[in-house]
Amino acid sequence: MKRKLEQLPPVTPELRNRARELRQSMTEAEAFLWSKIKADGLGVRFHRQRVVGSYICDFVSLDARVVVEVDGSQHFRRTGQAKDKERDAFLASWGFRVLRFSNLDVLKNIEGVVAMIAEQLKDTPPESPPAIAGGGN
Repeated sequence: MKRKLEQLPPVTPELRNRARELRQSMTEAEAFLWSKIKADGLGVRFHRQRVVGSYICDFVSLDARVVVEVDGSQHFRRTGQAKDKERDAFLASWGFRVLRFSNLDVLKNIEGVVAMIAEQLKDTPPESPPAIAGGGN
C-alpha cells in the first residue's frame, strides 16, 4: 500500500523559495523537456521544480508517482551519484519511480526521452492524490 502524500513532512519556506527560483531559471534541457510534457502532454499533470519531502524534483506527476530528473554533469561525479542514490531511495519509499536523463539525452533525443516517460506512465494506474504543500506548477 502506498504511503499517503499528505503525510510527507511540511515544506520549509527555504525549500519553497528555492523551488520558485529554480522554476524561474530552468536549464535549456529542463525548459525543452517541460515544453513537451506540460499541460497534460502525456495524459497526466506534471509539476516542475516541485518539493517532495526535503527534495526539489525537476518534474513530478503526483497522480502517477513518477519523478523525472534532468541531470547535468555534477550528477555523474561520485558525490552527485551518492546524493542521487539517497534521494531516489527516499522517493521510492513514498512510491515514486524516478527516471533520470542527462541534459544531452534531452537535447539530442527528446522524442526518445518522451517515449520512455510515456512508457513508464502506461504502467501506472492513475490516482487522485490530495495536494501537498510546497506549490509548484
